[in-house]
Amino acid sequence: MLPLIEQIKNGALWDFPGGIHPPENKHQSTKFGIATASVPKQIVLPIKQHIGKPGMLTVETGEHVLKGQALTKYDTSFTLPVHAPTSGKVIAVEPRTTAHPSGLTEMCIVIEPDGQDTWVERKTIKDFTQSSPEELIEVIRQAGISGMGGAGFPTAKKIQTGLARTEILIVNAAECEPYITADDVLMRDYAEEIIQGIEIVEHILKPQLTVIGIEDNKPEAIAALDKAAEHKNIVIRVIPTKYPSGGEKQLIKVLTNKEVPKNGIPADIGLLVQNVGSLHAIKRAVIDGEPLIQRIVTLTGNSFHKPQNVWTLVGTPVQDLLNEFGYQADKKLQRLIMGGPMMGFTIPHAQVPITKTANCILAPSRNEIASSDSEMACIRCGECAAVCPASLLPQQLQWHAKAQEYDKCEELNLKDCIECGACAYVCPSEIPLVQYYRQAKAEIRTRTEEALAAERAKIRFEEKKARLERDKSERENRFKKAADNRRKEMKDSGGDDAIAAAIARVKAQKAQSEPASSEVKPAVAAAIAKAKAKQAAAAKAGQETPDNSEMAKLREERKRLAREKKAAKTDQQPESKEDKKAAVAAAVARAKARKADQSAASETTQTDNNQKTSGNSKQDAVAAAVARAKARKAAQQQSETVEEPAPTEQVKIRKKRPLPLLLPEPRHVKRLRTNKIKQILNLRRKSSGLFYCQLTACP
Repeated sequence: MLPLIEQIKNGALWDFPGGIHPPENKHQSTKFGIATASVPKQIVLPIKQHIGKPGMLTVETGEHVLKGQALTKYDTSFTLPVHAPTSGKVIAVEPRTTAHPSGLTEMCIVIEPDGQDTWVERKTIKDFTQSSPEELIEVIRQAGISGMGGAGFPTAKKIQTGLARTEILIVNAAECEPYITADDVLMRDYAEEIIQGIEIVEHILKPQLTVIGIEDNKPEAIAALDKAAEHKNIVIRVIPTKYPSGGEKQLIKVLTNKEVPKNGIPADIGLLVQNVGSLHAIKRAVIDGEPLIQRIVTLTGNSFHKPQNVWTLVGTPVQDLLNEFGYQADKKLQRLIMGGPMMGFTIPHAQVPITKTANCILAPSRNEIASSDSEMACIRCGECAAVCPASLLPQQLQWHAKAQEYDKCEELNLKDCIECGACAYVCPSEIPLVQYYRQAKAEIRTRTEEALAAERAKIRFEEKKARLERDKSERENRFKKAADNRRKEMKDSGGDDAIAAAIARVKAQKAQSEPASSEVKPAVAAAIAKAKAKQAAAAKAGQETPDNSEMAKLREERKRLAREKKAAKTDQQPESKEDKKAAVAAAVARAKARKADQSAASETTQTDNNQKTSGNSKQDAVAAAVARAKARKAAQQQSETVEEPAPTEQVKIRKKRPLPLLLPEPRHVKRLRTNKIKQILNLRRKSSGLFYCQLTACP
């Protein structure tokens, strides 16, 4: 069996599974030569026009820029800069709608051209064979070149992955998508520049063989390449027209019969694939010093009066191209598709800018391409699985994607889907299968990025925790070492240990601050000493139970002293408790006396109201006064001998408000003897001071 390279040179071809043959519709846009679009009034440059992260801005609003000047810079291999397509002024850096199926906005640089088209200083390499592969890769990266076949993968990064392991370099010139002819006319008119780009990549990778794969529906391009590649070690292989033969994995299968491993890249099997548009841009960047600021865009569809291919500046709004090249919108169904009918997507409006990966603007009429809004239920015909070039199960993928079961989508290898649209093309139910796959891929990608971010955050937290523990340990060791050094220095110098001296001082201060224990009386101390001596003598004599009579006497003496101390403490208590007892008893007696006074006063008042002047009433009043005096005297005597009331008896003593002394009317007071009144007042004054008299009624 011949080696693979010999088989390829001998013209061997293979086939990939599935595939379809849709109408090509390429002849409409190849009738005329390549035109050049005018410089628009406003250029909108998305910062991110490739797979990877966007670059960092290097310009500000109001700054004047030159043609070819880098507006962003890269810091990783998956980042590419964007360049000014013409000279002008930066009027805004703001979010704008970009060419993406989601229709979301992205950060863009808006430039107002000045009409001068002034170039920045360019660096050219006339003889690239004198430059190292690393230098050429850096030039390609600085030129901002990405895959121009639609994927947008950074070209420099792709070439870098194939260094020292690329055996076969494959040039993708198939352009299998219907309607699109941008690569076709590029090969017709710029075949020599494409071959120069191939030679630059060959100088970098040094492959054993270079193969150009081109479909048989491009005879003019094939002839131009044959002429440009004459006397070159380049094999031009014409393959049958079949969609999607322009897919990277499908073209590799057709030309080499090799399959890219799952989750792998072509470099893993010694292959590298480049699009003809990217190779032409490489030649312009290395030899001419021009970054990627323009590309060929196919303007086709029945809504264009004159379909053709146009050299267009990157950042040109689609509306400017429509206005310049005879677009007439369909009155009933206006649609603008970025890309072809199979893999393209409808743009939300015509102000979307042209990017590095935009190769076609398709404006079909309502009769040319029917609308697919009438989605119906799947009838399980299996046609989608039969035409899938990646040998997937589109029906099951659509079920799980619609149910948001993304784990099962990954199990069914959704990542291998190239979104060619062959399944949706043959679906009799008109189910937009590719839209479901794109949405599921975006969700899986978002979840993966979130999981990676969480993992990175966890790693950072663990590293921070370990760093803090390490710093703490180092700090403790440093303090310990410093203390040991101080002790060693003091020991060497003959001084005492400072720490031991400090501890001794603290103990001494604590001993001085503690209250001295109660001194033992000499007699008690002597008794204790005698008892201990007797115990020692008994133990020495061999007695089991020593005489403890002295200890018993000592114990009784201590108990007696304790009782005396307790009795003395009780006697020394303030007499306020006895006074309180007397005050309570006096309060009880006074309450009873007041009650009797109130009764007598009410009787006297009633007698005055009835105007009774009999002698018996006077005698009753005197008798009442005498009774009250006796009651107060009895109360005084009782207060001296009364016991403390029971705990359950509650006596409320008013301390703040003085209580008035209830006395008879003045006319009755005159009949009382003066000594009786004085006696009553004396009784009040002898109380505990908690009650006061108010003689406001006395004359």
